[in-house]
Amino acid sequence: MELDLRLVRYFVAVADELHFGRAAAQLFVSQPALSKQIRKLEDQLGENLLVRDSRHVALTARGQQFLADARRLLTLADSMAQPARRNTVSIAHVFELSTSRMVADAFAQAQPDIQLREHAMDSITQLNALLRGRLDVAILRVTPRMQVAHPSGWRHRLLRLEPLVVVGSGDEDPPPTASFHDRPLHVFGDPPHSGTYNAHGQYLTALQERLGLEMRWLGTPGAFSFCLAHAQRAPKSVRYLEFLSYAEKYVEAGMLMFWPEELQPYYPWSLAWRTDDVAATTTSLIDIALGLAEQHSWLAPDQSAAQSPAWMPDDDPAWPELTRRR
Repeated sequence: MELDLRLVRYFVAVADELHFGRAAAQLFVSQPALSKQIRKLEDQLGENLLVRDSRHVALTARGQQFLADARRLLTLADSMAQPARRNTVSIAHVFELSTSRMVADAFAQAQPDIQLREHAMDSITQLNALLRGRLDVAILRVTPRMQVAHPSGWRHRLLRLEPLVVVGSGDEDPPPTASFHDRPLHVFGDPPHSGTYNAHGQYLTALQERLGLEMRWLGTPGAFSFCLAHAQRAPKSVRYLEFLSYAEKYVEAGMLMFWPEELQPYYPWSLAWRTDDVAATTTSLIDIALGLAEQHSWLAPDQSAAQSPAWMPDDDPAWPELTRRR
């Protein structure tokens, strides 16, 4: 039997997500088409790899074994398909947020002879691309689920604890803080039922549950200009939860920024790289990124924030580091 690598990739995506809708969105195929292709793979193998019902997807014992082999197969196939690296390094950005952009700019300035290849990907897509050899360094939010799904083959290190703040329109001379409960709170994120729910959405869900409020999810536009236009059109009663690096752009456009009163959420950005990657370009990029973090005190709680308790999801891998520094 000759395995179709495309079907193997489809299976790994479903196994990672345990959700056909999210896997289909990641693969840019329809959910019915993805389900059909998984059935085709199972027919070729003569065994079920997944157990499905109306609410859950789970791996069979054969599926767990096949997943481990599939990861090794895809890693090897991707490695063979990659051109030899000659003074290049590949990273990804989470849309237009500043952390990865600052790292890229610092690297380009320090290493002008090395070609920097840049992509736009969310955190989950970045990790998958990293493990397949399509990225050399990822700048992403590491989640417990990522660590369980991919227990080996990569390393990560905390790069930045970025505050989340409240932005919106309002009266002149407003107070510097705002309650999460004062006005309707909108978030640019994909909700759990969307099929494109990701690491950012998981963080927002945990915060929503912690605050005991219902946020209004607007989807992920991927461009700051869209977010700004939406906020400028909105009534003054509406406020948005945003990353600090985005909020600074809102302020430049004439809007207001508020530090949260109830608690101070921190979003953890981490560097990630493959364990077996010893290329000098990768090492150089990591060193430059960590130097930038130290220069800008990215791992220290923001001194401008209100004296609110620091928060991130209890199971977040970065939580011990945040509590130590707080």
